[in-house]
Amino acid sequence: MKTVLILGATSGLARALAKEWASRRYKVVLAARDEEELELIAADLRVRYRATVETLTFDATSYRTHAAFWKRALAAAGGRLDGTCLCFGTMFSQEEAARDWAKSKATIDGNFTAAVSILNIAADYYETREDTKRGWICVVSSVAGDRGRASNYIYGSSKSAVSIYTQGLRQRLAKNGTTVTTVKPGPLDTAMTWGLDKLPLLASPESVAREIVLGVRRRKDIIYVPAPWRIIMGILCLVPEKIWKQVKL
Repeated sequence: MKTVLILGATSGLARALAKEWASRRYKVVLAARDEEELELIAADLRVRYRATVETLTFDATSYRTHAAFWKRALAAAGGRLDGTCLCFGTMFSQEEAARDWAKSKATIDGNFTAAVSILNIAADYYETREDTKRGWICVVSSVAGDRGRASNYIYGSSKSAVSIYTQGLRQRLAKNGTTVTTVKPGPLDTAMTWGLDKLPLLASPESVAREIVLGVRRRKDIIYVPAPWRIIMGILCLVPEKIWKQVKL
């Protein structure tokens, strides 16, 4: 049985991904801070898909615990992980983050620092494991990281850092056949975006999860979801800086 570890498993997108992997007969290891919520998700997967599911407590910003956590995750998976999905993240409004350093730092730590900490450990595992089958890592970044905008540049810059990190990680792990997939979703209809106005191409976690799983199975490097975001961001990145400064986004 193939295995997948989902980090930040209580987010809306992570829940949808867990359902997708469970429906494909993967053993799913769910990891997040909220133990009670994890058990509820696990119980649903067991009943709905007859899936084998394990749960682990994981605090993304408790860096000192990450090495020990990884050992527990491997044990829960039965000694081998085929894939790892990183889904955790932090977002405040731009106004809040720009005026409150604690929230700026929480954004950077929750989106980038924590990702680097746990992915460094994951990379070592996939690079050196004796199993000859190819593994994969899937990291949820954001289209917000493709170009800085006045309306969300603190969140966007943290996601941009994640995308650059995974780009380098992808090059490092390519030599042993491990795929690193960077996922760049647009706004999702989840608790994180609740109450925000004028969100373009708002997508459901379920539809995005299906596209992510398909892309991972096809061993893609970068996935924009929904797909039109690839074109949209490509165009926006071509706008000269002189003009970009006058754009209200």
